[in-house]
Amino acid sequence: MTSIAAVPLFLASLLATLIAARMFARRLDRLGTRFGLPEALIGLLTALAADGPEISSALFALIRGEHGVSVGVLVGSNAFNLAAMIGLTGLLAGSIRLSRDTLLLEGSAGACVMLIGVAVLLGWLAPVLAVALTACVLIPYVLAVSGANRFLGRLAGTLDPEPPKPRPRDPTSDDPTHHLLGLIVLDVTLIVAGSVGMVQAALTLGEHWGISTAVLGTLILAPLTSLPNAVTAARLGLAGRGAALVGETFNSNTINLAAGVIAPSLFVTFTAPSATAKLQLGWLVAMTCVCLLALARNHGMRRPEAAAVIALYAGFVSIQLA
Repeated sequence: MTSIAAVPLFLASLLATLIAARMFARRLDRLGTRFGLPEALIGLLTALAADGPEISSALFALIRGEHGVSVGVLVGSNAFNLAAMIGLTGLLAGSIRLSRDTLLLEGSAGACVMLIGVAVLLGWLAPVLAVALTACVLIPYVLAVSGANRFLGRLAGTLDPEPPKPRPRDPTSDDPTHHLLGLIVLDVTLIVAGSVGMVQAALTLGEHWGISTAVLGTLILAPLTSLPNAVTAARLGLAGRGAALVGETFNSNTINLAAGVIAPSLFVTFTAPSATAKLQLGWLVAMTCVCLLALARNHGMRRPEAAAVIALYAGFVSIQLA
């Protein structure tokens, strides 16, 4: 493929992927509401839909043997999510507040899966053990947000402390269920096809312009594929829904590592990370800890702490560029 053909392919693939991810999230939300699923569980499904571009791009790069691109997309997306979804939204909204019970549930699950994923990438944890530990974390969490367990369900009730608001009538809400399911299949197909085209075009352009695969994954594909999450986060933050915002952020990061690193590690051996990649993994852990500590303050995260999170992401970027 020539670089002239790669540019329009990249732009068209990116646009198709982002639009399909947005429609996928909306249709999942409609189905969840139709079947009476808890709000927290619908939020989890929405995060999964919004993560479609990152996960499919990373998995396609991994299948191609481009481990640097694959890991870069996932680690870069997680760092970008913290900066854009929590840091930037905190600056725009002025503050992000949520109950400590909610933060404990969301933060502990997200932090545990992050540490497991980092341990897998560093070769410190066997894949089978990593999958087992991840299941031990995620199964109780999903039971909590779905309300399937009575005790955990009461804890999950703090996920969205704001009183439920009536949803505006959706003009397409009367679509038959089988129609929505068919459109969801089409959305997933477009997400996968768009991710394939985007990664293929990015690799061609990177080779032509002399851009390393690590930079392609971490600083180009990662932020671009994370845009659906950033837009959703801004909407939630400006609406004062701090619990939903934090839940979506940590759910997104958890899904990235669980589906893009931990599960594939059963079938693929990741290449040993470079010194730069190791430093970035440590930086991601530090960013996560700073976010959790700032959100745990009595008044929540305010603009100074939000600016600090964005500054940490600038440091993450400078590590890669250096």
